[in-house]
Amino acid sequence: MNGRHLLRAFGIVLGCLISSSSINLFLIPNQLLSGGLTGIGIIVYFMTGLPVGAQVLVYNLPLLFAAFRTLGREYIIDVIFGTVMFSVCLDATHFLNDYGPVHDPMLAALFGGVFNGIGYGIIFRMNGSSGGLDIVAAIIKKYYSFNMGGVIFAFNCVIMAASAVMFGVVPAMYTLISMFMSGTLTDKVVAGFNHRKVLILISDRTRIIAEGILSEVGRGVTFLDGEGAFLHKKKQVLFVVVSLTQIARIKDIAHAIDPDSLMIVMDANEVMGRGFTLPGIRLEEMLRERRERMAVEREKTGAEND
Repeated sequence: MNGRHLLRAFGIVLGCLISSSSINLFLIPNQLLSGGLTGIGIIVYFMTGLPVGAQVLVYNLPLLFAAFRTLGREYIIDVIFGTVMFSVCLDATHFLNDYGPVHDPMLAALFGGVFNGIGYGIIFRMNGSSGGLDIVAAIIKKYYSFNMGGVIFAFNCVIMAASAVMFGVVPAMYTLISMFMSGTLTDKVVAGFNHRKVLILISDRTRIIAEGILSEVGRGVTFLDGEGAFLHKKKQVLFVVVSLTQIARIKDIAHAIDPDSLMIVMDANEVMGRGFTLPGIRLEEMLRERRERMAVEREKTGAEND
């Protein structure tokens, strides 16, 4: 097993540990439920005292067998590891039930949902799975083309209804808040926190605006070829990825050069590469490389004219 696989396995274990600790610290002491098979395990735990982790593992066995028959061997290997680790972590952190730091159901729902979502997000970020309803949703999607998120949400609604019957409507509402927070944080972790802005600018003076962005902001600019649908006029479109604090400066540059320019600013969940997750080129180096490139182009043009 190489370093990449070890890092992935460590990430899945860490995600399982965070999520299971959250369940045992915040949810169970306040009679709140989690989503999926873990929620069913918590319900049975409240009724019989059976360990939640062992229950989750048993509940997953027929699902794992069904996944092996329908989704193949490669899928099942990854799921087995995540499922076993999550079940082990649930029972290994069971002692945290006695140390619940929060006794307010609202705070427990919020904190439980946040840390649960972070844990699940790390697991999914590592392309892992904790089993449960993920398997059910994947099987149903294969045969019926249903949306996986919709399938999981429907199952969780059944769990929440069971919570309302057993513990009352108020705890069920807190459970819903916890599920919402968990889903939100899961999406955030999977998408990444490296948020940037994508700026698309259309103008008749794109090259001059690009010069200003390069020299005054120090961000790279990409030219895209465009064509107006009405007049069929060729245009160059600027594509720039910037941080939030750089948008105002680029707006000033574009407005000073071409007040009629069209600018669109969009969110980018995750940006990877030079200047963001890789070391960027310093402004002086970037301008020097650009001058050298333009000199070479002028020499080529002069040679062609001769």
